[in-house]
Amino acid sequence: MSSTTTALPGNATEPLGNTDTKSVTRYPTPTVGNTVTLYANVSSVLDGDEPRGLRPTFGVCSDGIAIFYPGQVNVLFGDPESGKTMLALAVAVALINAGLRVAIIDLDHNGAPAILDRLIDLGADEDKLRDLAHFRYVDPDDGAHVLEVVGDLLAWGVDFVLVDSLGELIPAFGGASNSPDDYTRVHGLVLKPLAKGGACVVGIDHLAKNTESRAMGATGTAAKKRAVGGSMLRVTVADAFTPGKGGAAHVTIAKDRHGGLRKHRPTGDKEPLAATFTMSGDYDNPWSLIAPAAGERNPTEAAPEADVDAVRALNPAPTSVRDARSRLKWNNQRTATAFRDWKRYRVTHTGGAVTGNTCTACGEVMTLTLDGATTHPTCEEMP
Repeated sequence: MSSTTTALPGNATEPLGNTDTKSVTRYPTPTVGNTVTLYANVSSVLDGDEPRGLRPTFGVCSDGIAIFYPGQVNVLFGDPESGKTMLALAVAVALINAGLRVAIIDLDHNGAPAILDRLIDLGADEDKLRDLAHFRYVDPDDGAHVLEVVGDLLAWGVDFVLVDSLGELIPAFGGASNSPDDYTRVHGLVLKPLAKGGACVVGIDHLAKNTESRAMGATGTAAKKRAVGGSMLRVTVADAFTPGKGGAAHVTIAKDRHGGLRKHRPTGDKEPLAATFTMSGDYDNPWSLIAPAAGERNPTEAAPEADVDAVRALNPAPTSVRDARSRLKWNNQRTATAFRDWKRYRVTHTGGAVTGNTCTACGEVMTLTLDGATTHPTCEEMP
C-alpha cells in the first residue's frame, strides 16, 4: 500500500503511513478572540490573577477555618432532626447579615413562614430578608420552575445557595434518586451551573437506612459523593434540638476534595471532627460553630475510655482483635474499636519513663524526637 495524506485546514497535509482506508478529521485551531474558551488560562493562575488553591471560606468556625467551599457543590447529610438544615440556615444568616447574596431553594416545601421564622431565630436582619438584593427564597413547583430560578440566580450573581433537599431535587425532574445517570443529569442542570457561576452551593441530604450504606453516607446513588467538589459533611446529633432551648450536633468530614478543611482538623479518625454546631436560647448569641481542640476525636468513632482501659489491662497485651475478643467476650465491632484506639494511642513505658507514642498509621512506637507528630515520616495517615 502506498502512503496517503489527508487534507487539513489551510491546505496542510498529514502523512498517514500505510493506510488508504482511514481518514483523520482535524478541526481548525480556534482564532484569537474566540468567545469559547477551550482551556484554562494557566498564566492567569500562575501570575496570581486567580486563586491557585481552593480553600473553604463559608461557614467560619471559632478558629477562623470555614467548612464550605465557594464555587463548589458542598453537602450536609444526616438523620432527620440532626441539625443539618439549621446549620446551613445559620451559615446563611451570617452571610445575609454580612451583605452577601443568599438564596434558598426549598424543595422539601417547608414553606416561607417556617424558614423565615428559623432565620429570624438564628439572628437574621429582617430588613435584609425583605430585600431581594440580599435574599431570595423559592418553593419551586417542578423542574422547569427550578431551572428558571437557576437562570435568575446566575444573572443576579448569587453568593450562597441552599438546596433543601437533594432527595427531592431528582424527582422534580422525573428522575430516580438511586439512578447515577439521573443524578448526574440533574446535577449538571442545577447544582453545577450555580457552582461554576461562583456560588457556594450547599445541598441537604438524608442518611441511608441500612447499616452498611449509613457508613458510606447519604441515601441514593454513589454518584452524589463523586459529584461533590467541595466538602461533604456528616451531621450527628449530640444533644437533641429543642425549640427555645437549643441543642448540639457534631459535624464530621466524609469528603474534602481539596483538603482545605481536613488539614486544619485532628487526624486519626476516618471522618475527623470538623466542628460542633450548637444552638442556645440566647437571643444575642443564638448559635455557634466551635472548632475541635487539638487531638479531639470524632465521638462516633472513639471507643469508650472504659473499653480502652479493659484492653490495656489485658496481660499479656493482646496481639490482635481476635485475641482481645476471645479474652474479653465482646462482639467484634466493640472489640475492634477499643483495640484500634488502644493500639493507636498507647504509650510504652520503660523503667517508669515514657519512651514513645504509637504511629496512627502503622501502630508502631514513635520516639518523642518527632516533635509531636502523630505518624512516622514514611507512613501515611490511616484512611
